[in-house]
Amino acid sequence: MHRATTAHLLLHSFEFSLGAEAALSCSFVSYSWAQFCSVAKISRKSCLRRVLDTKYKVGRIMEQTWVPQMPTTKLELFSNKYYAACALSGMISTGSVHLLVTPFDMLKVNMQANPRKYKSIVKSFGIIYSEQGLKGIWKGWGSKLCGYSAQGAFKFGLYEYFKKFYSDVAGTDYIRLNKTSIYVASSLSAQIIADTALCPFESIKVRVQTGYAKGLTDGLPKVYRAEGLTGLYKGLVSLWGRNLPFAVLMFSTFEHSVDFLYGNIIHKPKNECSMGVQLGVTCMAGYMSGVAGTIISNPADNMITAINKRKGLSYVQAAKSIGLVGLFTRSLPLRVMLVGPLVTAQWFCYDSMKVLVGLPTSGGVEHLISDQDGL
Repeated sequence: MHRATTAHLLLHSFEFSLGAEAALSCSFVSYSWAQFCSVAKISRKSCLRRVLDTKYKVGRIMEQTWVPQMPTTKLELFSNKYYAACALSGMISTGSVHLLVTPFDMLKVNMQANPRKYKSIVKSFGIIYSEQGLKGIWKGWGSKLCGYSAQGAFKFGLYEYFKKFYSDVAGTDYIRLNKTSIYVASSLSAQIIADTALCPFESIKVRVQTGYAKGLTDGLPKVYRAEGLTGLYKGLVSLWGRNLPFAVLMFSTFEHSVDFLYGNIIHKPKNECSMGVQLGVTCMAGYMSGVAGTIISNPADNMITAINKRKGLSYVQAAKSIGLVGLFTRSLPLRVMLVGPLVTAQWFCYDSMKVLVGLPTSGGVEHLISDQDGL
């Protein structure tokens, strides 16, 4: 009875999710459900249409009920509470999302550190599970949770701060003509500080996942005793090499994708769209930004693993040991599979939390321009 009930609930949950996707898709492209089915050539009399009709109705109710809505009381833009809310949203969204993908990160690190043993995704999972069990698959979760929570708070909170700061310095006319430079400068400034907070935890995480330490509480004092602060921060330059290009592409691609989607697909300004549509835009722009950032940051990601695995290895030696082709291709499919959905979920969680505390969804500089025009 219990299994049947569970299966029944899972089935309905699956139908709800499909219905919600249909409802959001219709809202996103400004089609009615009938128009959508007509374009898709789904006959009214078909069994598929009857099933989809039911799911759409359920999903429409769910979309209107469950999608976060703007509270009546809003936080003042660019106030201390505004930046604190952005930092808190970034901390929770980044930390939780990175925690959930720990098994894939464990697999990625081992494929980079020992490509002869871990040759394919499926076989590598099997090897790790057979040798270390379920606990082995989740190795490094403590370092990921702590490190990426700190990184997310600084990355998102300071990005919002620096975007406003550089916009005020540059002026309205410059913002309208050179939005990309504002995004680049803001993301670089925020990511430098965010990675400085992340680096010790990232160093311990790699040591744990490659067998040097058992966990965060064991690895941190062990590395510090053996190598001092240098051991905790020796991968900082590589981390910047990976994450600074990633951050620049991620934030810039996200911002321009948001502008493109509203201007060319939806044909409505953001403030005239429902929260469901706005969060749908966030997800699509987030995925595009994640894939773009992953491709450019892959060489540095491979070097970080190599340097943290072998004590005393220089950047040049790490690059030579991996090879030019390996720098760009090793573990890239896995990273795209991992980082694309991860960044999408990160942006969705971040914007959902912002909406819940009374802030607009991310993207654009119109609020910065209007704020300056109002001065």
